[in-house]
Amino acid sequence: MPKTRYKHIVDHFSGAIERGELRPGDQLPALRKLMKERGIALATAVRVYSELERSGLVVGEGGRGTFVRDTSLPRGSGLEQHPLGRLADLSFNYPALPGQAEMLRDGLRTLASSGDLDALLHSAPQGGRPHERETVARHLRNRSIQVPGSQVLIVNGAQQGLAITVGALLKPGDVLVADALTYPGMKALALASRLDLLSLPAAGEGMNLDALEAICGERPVRAVYAMPTMHNPLGWVMPERGRMRLAALSDRFGFLIIEDGAYAFLAEPAPKPVFTYAPERTVYVSGLSKSVASGLRLGFVVAPEKLIPELEHAIRISSWNTPSLTVALACQWIESGAVDELEDRKRADAAARQQLARKVLAGAKLRSHPISYFLWLELPDYLRADVVAADLQREGVIVTTAEPFSLGRQSPQALRVALGSIGFEALERALRLVGRAVGLH
Repeated sequence: MPKTRYKHIVDHFSGAIERGELRPGDQLPALRKLMKERGIALATAVRVYSELERSGLVVGEGGRGTFVRDTSLPRGSGLEQHPLGRLADLSFNYPALPGQAEMLRDGLRTLASSGDLDALLHSAPQGGRPHERETVARHLRNRSIQVPGSQVLIVNGAQQGLAITVGALLKPGDVLVADALTYPGMKALALASRLDLLSLPAAGEGMNLDALEAICGERPVRAVYAMPTMHNPLGWVMPERGRMRLAALSDRFGFLIIEDGAYAFLAEPAPKPVFTYAPERTVYVSGLSKSVASGLRLGFVVAPEKLIPELEHAIRISSWNTPSLTVALACQWIESGAVDELEDRKRADAAARQQLARKVLAGAKLRSHPISYFLWLELPDYLRADVVAADLQREGVIVTTAEPFSLGRQSPQALRVALGSIGFEALERALRLVGRAVGLH
C-alpha cells in the first residue's frame, strides 16, 4: 500500500482525537474490522495502531482492544518529580520525619568545627576517600554485606550507581533480563544504552527463575537486574532459596547480577542479599535517599575487586566524583548511629502508612509489603489506568500508571501509589480520592 494511504489513516484517527470526535476511553475498531473497512492488510492495520500508540494517542490492552488515551495525563517515564505545592504527590517517595531539619543543622555545625575542613574544598578520588569507603562498608554490615572499603564506591545516588554499572560493564546489544514490571530508572537506562532488554513474566513472590533459565538456554544473557528485597513496584521479598538459585544460574551461565537494594532497609528481618551468594558475579547498588533524605544524593556500589577499576573509570567520565561535603555529612551520620536510628523510625513510619492505606482502600486488589512506602493497586476490568490517573490529577492527586514500570508493549491496568511524601492527614484525604476513583466509595 502506498505510504500516503497509510499516513492518511493515521492522520484520520489523529485528527478525530484532536478535534474531540474520539474521546478518552473510546475504543477504536478491531484490527480485522479496520482491515475490512479500509481494504488494507493486517500488517498495515497493525502499523497504523502502532504509530498512534508511539504518538501517545492510543493504548493497546491485551484481550480488550485499542483505546484513546487521556492526553491530559503527561506520558512520564516514572522518573519525574513534581513540584511540591497543592498537589498530593503519590507518584514519588521522598520520606522525611520530624526532626530531620534539626539533624541537618547539627550535622553542618559539627562539620564546621571539624579539624580538617579545608579537605572538603578539594576533589575526592573517584569512589570516595579510603576512610569514607570504609565507613560505608561498616554500614553495609547491617545488610549482611561483609566487604572491605576497597570494594565500595561512593556515588551520587543509587541511580548513578546503576548508570555507571551499565556504562562500565555492558555494551550496546548486550542482553539484559529484568522482571516484566521493574524500576523505571533501569528501564530508561537500558533503552538509552541500547541494550536488548528481555522481560520475565510474574511468578509470585520472586523472580521467575524458570523463565530466566529458559532464556539463558537460548540467548547469551550478559546481566540480570534484580530487586530481591522490597521489589519496586510489587513489594515482594524473594525467599532465600530463590536467591541461592539465582546465584547458581549466574555461575552456570556466566551472567552478571545487578542487585538493586534501594528499599532493602525497610525489610526487617530480610534474607541475605544475593551478593552474599554470588560475590564474584554481583554488583550491589543502594543509597541513602530513601533511608535518610532524597536531597542527600549519596549512593554506593559494592562490586568484586576485579570490576572496581572499570567502575571508577565510569565515575570519572560521568560526574568525576561525589561532593565532599555531602559525603562527609553522610559518613558523620553513619558513624554517629543517626542513619540506623532513621532507618528504624522509617520502618515504623512505612508500616503505619501501609496500615492507613489498607484501611482506606479496603476492598481494593492491592499488592504490597506491610513495611513499605508504596503499593500496587490493580484496577477493575471496567477501568483504565490512564483515565483514572488523569481524573485524579484533576482532583489534585498524582499517581503513576503501570506504563513506566512495564517492559511489555501492553501494560496492566494498575496504579503504583507512593505513600511516603506527604503528611498523614493529607495522605488519608488523597487515598480516599483514590478509593473513590476506583469505585470503592
